[in-house]
Amino acid sequence: MKYLKLIRFQNLLLLAFMQLMIRYGFLKFQNIFLSLNEWQYGLLVLSTVLIAAAGYVINDIMDQETDTENRPNSVIIGKEISEGRAYNIYVGLNIIGVGIGFYLSNVIQKPSFAAIFIVIAATLYLYATSLKQMLLVGNIIVALVLSSSVLIIGVFDLLPAIYDGNRDEMRVIFSILIDYAVFAFILNFIREIVKDMQDVDGDYNQGMSTLPIALGVSRTAKVASVLGILATVILLWYINANLMDSKLYYATVYGLLFIVGPMIFFIVKIWNADAKKDFRLLSNVLKWVIFFGIVSILVINLNIIYRA
Repeated sequence: MKYLKLIRFQNLLLLAFMQLMIRYGFLKFQNIFLSLNEWQYGLLVLSTVLIAAAGYVINDIMDQETDTENRPNSVIIGKEISEGRAYNIYVGLNIIGVGIGFYLSNVIQKPSFAAIFIVIAATLYLYATSLKQMLLVGNIIVALVLSSSVLIIGVFDLLPAIYDGNRDEMRVIFSILIDYAVFAFILNFIREIVKDMQDVDGDYNQGMSTLPIALGVSRTAKVASVLGILATVILLWYINANLMDSKLYYATVYGLLFIVGPMIFFIVKIWNADAKKDFRLLSNVLKWVIFFGIVSILVINLNIIYRA
């Protein structure tokens, strides 16, 4: 269990679920050719998960003092796993993850695409060692990494299969992936701000620069609430423009109940939130919104198939 905790296996399961849902809840419903077979797509998911796991490990290595203050009961490195072993795990996960990426890049005859995996691994290292200490930069990096795990599906599974006869169809499908990547980015960006509010004391003592430290927890809560309002307005517009106008009523109800509803709860609750338990709850609410947002791609496809 200590190794599973080290790599944040719950988050990795959510990441893998998201990529599998996009493939089998969306792409497989389309009448298109996909570049990767089942085994190769499984390797793409595995590579993404391994590199993300390595990111969690190096983050824990660099955050030992901060985590000791913010969440002492959750500290693993230095207590259950030595720092040296943690570094070995980090290097091993990255080597395997990037190696798989190199193999897949050659499978689709785009060897230069291997650079994507190297860039993601390097970005996670820079985040853990320096970027996370910069105001908002760390939040943006984490949100971008999650959204890139959606876009990488299009890069490896759709892009190599595009030809003149299916270019327009592929453009529409790719645009939907971009919509979900933007959704993941916005919600995860807000969630990172909420997590910073939860960890404000330890971050301050370690000399970090986060939004709650710069503005104060109360003002940051207001900022997060406003960002939540903007995200909810965008979601309502998207649901109306793409689901209601297409008469996908089941998907519309699903979106309102399981995505917009929790967002409204988040907006109201965070406005005056000031306790760690509140921020922990709200962080989990956003995680569930991301989960239900992922599942919505299957709900929409089923609604299209069975609406008649």
